[in-house]
Amino acid sequence: MTTPPPSTPISPTPTSTPRAAGRRLRRATDGRPVAPVRIVHLGLGNFFRAHQSYYTEHAPDAGDWGIAAFTGMGVWPADVLAEQDNLYVLMVNEPEQPRPEVISSLSAVHPSDDHDSWLRYLASPEVVIVTSTVTEAGYRRNASGGLDLNDAEVAADIAALQSDPLVSVSTAPGRFVAGLLARRAAGAGPLTFLPCDNVPDNGEMAHRVITDFARAVDPTLAEWMAEHTTFVTTMVDRITPRATDADRADLVARTGIDDPSLVVTEPYLEWVLAGRFIAGRPAWEQAGATFVDDTTPFETRKLWLLNGSHSLMAYAASIRGHETVAEAIADPVVRDWVLQWWDDAQSQLSLPEEHITAYRAALLDRYANPRIRHLLAQIAADGSQKVPIRIVPALRAEVAAGRTPTGALRAVAAWVLHLRGEGAPVTDGAVADLQQQVADDLPSAVAAVLAWLGLTDLHLDEPVLALAHELSATP
Repeated sequence: MTTPPPSTPISPTPTSTPRAAGRRLRRATDGRPVAPVRIVHLGLGNFFRAHQSYYTEHAPDAGDWGIAAFTGMGVWPADVLAEQDNLYVLMVNEPEQPRPEVISSLSAVHPSDDHDSWLRYLASPEVVIVTSTVTEAGYRRNASGGLDLNDAEVAADIAALQSDPLVSVSTAPGRFVAGLLARRAAGAGPLTFLPCDNVPDNGEMAHRVITDFARAVDPTLAEWMAEHTTFVTTMVDRITPRATDADRADLVARTGIDDPSLVVTEPYLEWVLAGRFIAGRPAWEQAGATFVDDTTPFETRKLWLLNGSHSLMAYAASIRGHETVAEAIADPVVRDWVLQWWDDAQSQLSLPEEHITAYRAALLDRYANPRIRHLLAQIAADGSQKVPIRIVPALRAEVAAGRTPTGALRAVAAWVLHLRGEGAPVTDGAVADLQQQVADDLPSAVAAVLAWLGLTDLHLDEPVLALAHELSATP
């Protein structure tokens, strides 16, 4: 667990001026130099700007490590950031009072379709790290975890790069490989990939997918990668809800600054990294990052305790009418459900008990923060990607140990009800298949979801059905 380093907040400037009349950020007025670009990032979203960009800002050698960031798709927020010299405000929502800070670690921003700039950066020996937050789906994996060569856009990108290595491509793996082709052609030297997606063993995931793509385009590129690239695995953590108009208006009222690209986040943050940076990196450890030999124990702890309880609340607490995590955890019934799930999951974790106890206490404080409006509907999205990795492994392990994991079973029951239209709305790439699975009566729906999750052999239909009846808002 990481305590954020001290930072210099923006001096308050109380004002009643309407938001539109607030001061816009400019480097000339803030006196912040532009660092040389040595890191390129794909996925210019809020989490990246609250996490990796923040850590780089607070590294003692930040002046040597500028970031060029590209949007995952479209233009926003690159267009807004460009207008304010790539500066933005990070509002750290302490429970008592927000703490705004200007972040200056972005040296350049680009829309997703600026492929020429992407290739130019990757062909530069000055750039030695590529980071990414493109979500699990963005890696275009098949069921076995490799590159999905049957994906139409993947196939189109492979064919395009075989024909012309400078052509613009649309998928994230395609963009990475296009950059590697440009780098090899320029003789620009070694490069480290640093994925920061909330996926277990994300370094190995990225390595496999990018290598598969490179091999499909040009087998000799995959051979070149083996000598010139490394992949670092990371565990990332910082709750970063979307900023609202009210947040932006509050920023103007407190500081006089109008920032349409405002990022709001919680005080807590954590970054655990394992792997070799083949050509150097910022001193992130002096900004609070932790470097270890193996991130797996930390990944599992976070995935099960934080993300698992988030999913439980997203499905079960929304049935009780709650909209946010703070509302849900304030409900004693929901809080007990979360504690019960944590008891199930903790039995299967390898970190010391005192570490887990402290982490659980920190989570309760984070969830209760009234200034973090983390919507359950947002967390509920894409359950087909989340439930199998957040809930099922601990559930299966507890059953194998001869225990009945009621907390885990309740999460599954709540997801069944969610898919049947109770609680948070369903937003999932597999929605058509899943809703067909639960279209019949509740017992049939429970059996179908357990089969879909690969849990039929555990004979859990009766306890999950009982918990579904207990949870259901429908008589």
